[in-house]
Amino acid sequence: MDQSNQPLSEPKNKTLVPILIIAGLFFIFGFVTWINGALIPFMKTISELTSAQSLLVASASYISFVVMALPASYILEKTGYRKGMSLGLFIMGLGALVFIPAAEARTYWMFLGGIFIQGAGMTLLQTASNPYITILGPIESAAKRISIMGIANKVAGALGSLIFGALLLSGIDEINEQLKTVSSTEKAQLLDTMADSVVMPYITMAVVLFVLGLLILKAPLPHVEPEPIEETANGTTTKTSIFQFPHLWLGVLTLFMYVGVEVIAGDTIIAYGISLGIPTADAKFFTTFTLMAMVATYALGAILIPKYISQTKALKLSALLGIIFSLCIVFTTGFTSVLFVAALGIANALVWPAVWPLTLNGLGKFTKTASALLIMAISGGAIIPPLYGQLVDGNKAAYLAEGMNEALATATASTKGYWILLPCYTIILYYAISGHKLGLKKDN
Repeated sequence: MDQSNQPLSEPKNKTLVPILIIAGLFFIFGFVTWINGALIPFMKTISELTSAQSLLVASASYISFVVMALPASYILEKTGYRKGMSLGLFIMGLGALVFIPAAEARTYWMFLGGIFIQGAGMTLLQTASNPYITILGPIESAAKRISIMGIANKVAGALGSLIFGALLLSGIDEINEQLKTVSSTEKAQLLDTMADSVVMPYITMAVVLFVLGLLILKAPLPHVEPEPIEETANGTTTKTSIFQFPHLWLGVLTLFMYVGVEVIAGDTIIAYGISLGIPTADAKFFTTFTLMAMVATYALGAILIPKYISQTKALKLSALLGIIFSLCIVFTTGFTSVLFVAALGIANALVWPAVWPLTLNGLGKFTKTASALLIMAISGGAIIPPLYGQLVDGNKAAYLAEGMNEALATATASTKGYWILLPCYTIILYYAISGHKLGLKKDN
């Protein structure tokens, strides 16, 4: 573990530097994560994919959290936070470099491999930074601190989406039209040229990540530990296994559902706008709408929690808004429907900040293992978005079989696919109402 061992109750000015450092890390994996919104339509074109296949871009990133979360917890036990975070940045840099041979070969599975490696690096960062910022101060104000992290994360995501949208999606509508008429040789040349456009951005990204990996080794991150589990009168604890915390497992399920709907809101909105006939030149900005909605709500959370609203009430309100906005998406059309997808950013923003402290509450020595399980729940982003893609493809095929023209079939199927959001937000609402208290009532 890290050598410094400063008390948890230190003054705010002593925690400011570590908070800023962790915010910087949230900025980094926010930037890398949210460029997927631009990568999905880009990969769909250069690799000639279906909607479901293109959403494997999100799957490759998020499934790495399942594979790497528990190993990341083990690595952090051996290396400490500082070295573990540095290693995570180096791994992300290696993943960025894989994009170079992938672009040369224009091989989709190689691109997915690079995304998976970057996800493995982010797993290390997430496994360290989320519990760290949660227990850096009082548990009641953890959502405030995590909301600040969310602002850094989503501002970076908005920048990443704008930058990579401009770099990768510029002129893609014209290219898609050309691909319908040119010969196979000309098509291959067009797609090769388009694929090469990722090389320089990812070289730059790799260099930045390697430099940051070196710098984090010198970062002043104090050692923190969670509150121990309460003991009984004879000095023993009532909890001896991670399986004795039902609120933890429900928290993992809740976070799984949340990450799925967050990824759908951010990563499908560009493709959704295009499916409705909105030009890519306009649609490429839509992910930014979602992220800015989240940033504004994060800012409210940082101001209101816990002084004016509890973490639990914030979670209830978020789930209710998610249900309302989901219904509005499927019952409206055109740009209005797109705006409601963006509005999901408001519903989503405070879910992550509220679920973490509610789930880690009372876990004591099990906190690190529980954190790894919560990180594994990020795999919801690998599973739920492709289910949306399957719904879209299946519905589109059905509409075409009924004689609907392709443009209308695509638009209608894309809209109706958002029904998948409702069960997800319902589970989040249940956790907010009572799920977070299960197993704790007798002890607290």
